[in-house]
Amino acid sequence: MARRVAAAEAAARYLARDEAVGRVLVDSGPLIALFNGADRWHLPVVQWLQAHPHARLISTWPVATEVCALLARRIANEAALDFLRWAQRGGLTLDQPVDSSLPDVLTLSERFADLPFDLADASIAEAAGRLKLKHILSIDADFDVYRDRAGKPLRNLLKT
Repeated sequence: MARRVAAAEAAARYLARDEAVGRVLVDSGPLIALFNGADRWHLPVVQWLQAHPHARLISTWPVATEVCALLARRIANEAALDFLRWAQRGGLTLDQPVDSSLPDVLTLSERFADLPFDLADASIAEAAGRLKLKHILSIDADFDVYRDRAGKPLRNLLKT
């Protein structure tokens, strides 16, 4: 337990020094966990959000689609609606793709073709490069492999 607390304190010091942490990309896993109290990632996600109240969460429409579908299937339609209401209140900003987003998503997907295809993950990697963001919240191991268009890894703040 002491190691977990020390790691959290170290992460908080790192984040306090990093001006770019204000905007953080969020994959579907943490969003699903946030709205599913039975999910094993629920508490770590809630704790991260409580420790970083000024973080501005950004995601993509493919991620939002995946979150709604999985919440409706695993819990109930109302959970998906709660997610959308929370986003509408400002809990999450949904990035708007641009004309180059689809070709970039395709290029990323082809570059990482040895991984199972996941449009939501590819949209996050594309948005990271386009928005010049390096921080992500994810429970997905694929983000240890994915790189943005500049070839740089994303820093997963849930695994810091």
